[in-house]
Amino acid sequence: MATNRTFTMIKPEAVAAGHAGKIIDMITSNGFRVIALKYTRLSAQEAGTFYEVHKERPFYGELVDYMASGPIFAAILEKDNAVEDFRKLIGATDPAQAEEGTIRKRFAESKAKNACHGSDSNENAEIEGNFFFSGRERF
Repeated sequence: MATNRTFTMIKPEAVAAGHAGKIIDMITSNGFRVIALKYTRLSAQEAGTFYEVHKERPFYGELVDYMASGPIFAAILEKDNAVEDFRKLIGATDPAQAEEGTIRKRFAESKAKNACHGSDSNENAEIEGNFFFSGRERF
């Protein structure tokens, strides 16, 4: 069952490269409404908690260090079929395999530094949005 909300983060390398505004413009130009937006920085502990689902994977430590390395933009987005449509907009994890016109094709540096996170399910979108935003921070 599709929901109307998803969660995203613009990752540290994309923020450092000055791409956040262009990425947000792509998001809104593709029919997503920003419900909540926050410019913040994750501590290593917070990044570890957020990505705990990957704790047993070999890349977990590097992922945590990377996500705590600089500021990010976190956002909850709204649109019909939000999770699936946003996954299409961001493109494949590996920018070399991403379709033209996707966020990752345009802005990602590598598979590890892929510019943007997008929730992979309706359930995770809710969990991830709740990690960053209280009810009063959503509009």
